[in-house]
Amino acid sequence: MVQLHTLQPSGKDRKRRRGRGGSRGGTAGKGHKGQKARSGGSPRRGFEGGQMPLHRRLPKRGFNNSEFQSELVTVDLKRITDLFAEGTEVTKDLLLEHTVIKPKKSKGSFELKVLGNNASKKMVIYADAFSKGAQKALSDIGGEARLIKER
Repeated sequence: MVQLHTLQPSGKDRKRRRGRGGSRGGTAGKGHKGQKARSGGSPRRGFEGGQMPLHRRLPKRGFNNSEFQSELVTVDLKRITDLFAEGTEVTKDLLLEHTVIKPKKSKGSFELKVLGNNASKKMVIYADAFSKGAQKALSDIGGEARLIKER
């Protein structure tokens, strides 16, 4: 029967770690002197020994769509119905005026999407997109979800 106090390790001892001397000789497999022989002495990835690295030699050209991309701003239906009176026609401009929505980009266009499924007041909301729940909640209560433009 195997008992804990009689167990012997199986196999040989693991090799000593590099840089500790021992069976690997005085340099411990790191060669003689130089940057790579020192502790912590490994240059960063892409370092070319002081030569201008490739990622800086190549030109940076091309198209970036982030300037022209339209941002999608979402707003909860419950927040709209809590803030405005019944029968109000809610538009993007009205939401911006009351700081309900805050687009991240100051310039450029943004699209408004209404989310949620809790509507407590009958109103007409103009937006670029509506979730299915928001459309159903508005129509159930007698309000309207009008799209500004078709996607």
